[in-house]
This record gives sequence, structure tokens and C-alpha cells, in this order.
Amino acid sequence: MLLFSAVTLVCCMMFLGNPLVKPWYFLGVVLLGGVSLSLLFTMLAAIAAQASQNAALMAIMGFPLIMPILILLSNVSQSAFSPVVQPGLGMFLMLAGMDVLVIALALILFPFLWKE
Repeated sequence: MLLFSAVTLVCCMMFLGNPLVKPWYFLGVVLLGGVSLSLLFTMLAAIAAQASQNAALMAIMGFPLIMPILILLSNVSQSAFSPVVQPGLGMFLMLAGMDVLVIALALILFPFLWKE
């Protein structure tokens, strides 16, 4: 995830100039966003693996679960590109809280998933 974000940022810098105002803030957003996405889709893949129609189940369950994370990531990343927008630490904590919720849900569901 960090590699793809770096490639995208380099391409953006080549075509648009340097859009980042706070590069370390952007790095934190990319790392936390990558962890959030990987946690959620790993849990969804484990649920879908136990079902018979796993591709359809991933798409159906993934969309409503990923939307709050994407909205939070877009709100948090705005401040890395604009000096005016200051969401503060609360948005980072909300995103980390979403990660904790996904981990807790996975810990609750995995024993039931792998019981045959």
C-alpha cells in the first residue's frame, strides 16, 4: 500500500507539482489507511471463504463496510494537501477506533467461522 501511494504521489508531483503541505501527516494517513483496508478485507475474505459464493459475498459485504473507512480517510487526508483544513487528532482516533472494531469483530467471528 505504501509503495502504491508513493508511486501515485510521484506521478502527481510530476504532473501537478508538489501537492503535499504536510508529508509526514500524509505518510501516517497512508499507513493507517493501509492497515484499515487490509484488516477489513482479510476479515471479509475469511468469511467469504467459508461460504459457497465467495466472490459475490465479498462484493456485497465489502461495499457497506468499506464506505465509512474511505470517508474517514478522505477527510483525514484533506489536511495533508491543504493548510486550511485541520481535522485534528480526532479523525485519526476515529480511524484507529474503526480498526479496533474490525479486530474485535474478527476475534468474535473467527471461532464460529472455522468450526465445522
